[in-house]
Amino acid sequence: MEVQVFGTKKCKDTQKALRFFKERRVKIHFVDLAERAASPGELQRFAQKFGAAALLDRESRRFRERGLHAAHLPESRILPLLAEEPLLLKTPLVRAGSRLSVGLAETQWKGWLPAAGSR
Repeated sequence: MEVQVFGTKKCKDTQKALRFFKERRVKIHFVDLAERAASPGELQRFAQKFGAAALLDRESRRFRERGLHAAHLPESRILPLLAEEPLLLKTPLVRAGSRLSVGLAETQWKGWLPAAGSR
């Protein structure tokens, strides 16, 4: 099993996700959103499952700095915004094959392990 984790090194939930998979000896491909944005296709994959609004971290400092807390943001505008401003994403975004999760989801990840035939 291999997982791809999108997040930032400073994010506590991303650190917990990385630790969760590392402790279970799952191969991790980490994408630091502070250095490299997720591709639009990758964001689209998460948006199809959860909706674009679920990917937006409305509690983040960056969200308030951009003045988005006072604005109505239509669903059609969210994905392009996240592609240009990856620090607005709710992290971690985790992908293991076709399985996806947004945010800290340890219970869900535990369910992935037996299904994937973990070591």
